[in-house]
Formats: sequence, structure tokens, C-alpha cells
Amino acid sequence: MTDRRQFLNLAAASAALACLPAGVARATLVAGRDYALVEFPQPTLDPKRVEVLEFFFYGCPHCFELEPLINRWLKTLPRHAYFRRLPAIFNDAWVPLAKAYFAAEALGVVEKLHGDLFNAIHLQGINLNNRDTLLRFVAQRGIDAAKFGAAYDAFGVQAKVQQARDLTSAYGIEGVPSMIVDGKYRTSSSMTGSHEKLFPVLNELIALAWRQHAAQR
Repeated sequence: MTDRRQFLNLAAASAALACLPAGVARATLVAGRDYALVEFPQPTLDPKRVEVLEFFFYGCPHCFELEPLINRWLKTLPRHAYFRRLPAIFNDAWVPLAKAYFAAEALGVVEKLHGDLFNAIHLQGINLNNRDTLLRFVAQRGIDAAKFGAAYDAFGVQAKVQQARDLTSAYGIEGVPSMIVDGKYRTSSSMTGSHEKLFPVLNELIALAWRQHAAQR
């Protein structure tokens, strides 16, 4: 895991977790180790479903390693849950690659570019922090560089950068990749012990959050 500093162990309420979807291996969760409660829970985009939010950074090798596992896991995601990504921003050095993501999002080309951006950085050693290099890169993939550059510099992207900074802090993110379930549970490969062990924990937290949704209806 790419850490800004060592994860804090936060006290979390223990809950009886059961009723996992068929075919999902049960995880024995330990509060403060496998997951933690977000100190200040945040609203989600769709309160009728369970949100799984990944905080990532294109320059993080662990995020790069996790990406294919996420893509495989997404095929098993229940209909009452949804997944989205958000670039983490700890300091100004993280802003250019966050802007690259938000520009791709604004143009509707995240699915086309997301994996390519990771590969360019980690397999090809391309410095996509450089705006001109980034624009040449997207042009090589059939994306209008002028439009991408305009989106990269747009006020809307700058606003999303600030929002990403704020949420990185609000969710208590200390390193990436980190996952937030339903705006209130935080977990990561570092907490669970491996990338592979992360997904049973996510599945169980999704099940817990969905039961809480049902109880509130």
C-alpha cells in the first residue's frame, strides 16, 4: 500500500455479520484491523443502493496491481451495490494525475483511458504528470487533445480536484488504494492483509450496509 503515514487504528463497533450472497466466502472481520468506521460518514451518490468508493492514485503501484482484481470482482457485484472511483489527493504533486482522471470523466472516456493511464506509467515509464506529454498520449489513443486539454483546465475539473482533496481528508484516507463502503466503512488491502483478502471483506461490508438500508425502509 502507498502510505502517507501508518494507518491509524480506529475503534469500530462490532456487528453480527451474516446472510452473505450465495457463493461468497465468509470473512471473519476484526474491527480496527479489517475495517474501520469513518469518523464523519459522508453522503453517497445513490442512497437507495450501497456505494463502494475506491480512492486511488495513478502513480501508485499497488493501485495498478489491484486494478485487474477490481475488474474481475465487479462482475460479481450485486445489483443493490455500485462502484465508483475517486483520485486521492494528499498534496499538490497528486493533482495533475487527478486532473487527468477528471478530464477523462468529463469527456466520457474513463473506460477507454483508465487502464491505459496505469499501463503508461507503470509499464512504459511515461511521465503523465506533464500536461504536454499527457495530451500527446491521449491523442495517440484517438482522443481529441484540444478537447482533453480544455477539460483538464476547466473550472469544473478544478472544483472536482478540491472536492477530492476534501473527501480524502473527510474519509480519513491515509494511503491508497482504500475503499469506502456506503460512506461509513473504510478498508484496504493493507488492513485485510492482501489484495485477495480485500474482496471478501468488501462483500461482507456490502451485505451489512444493505441490511441497514432495509432496516431503515
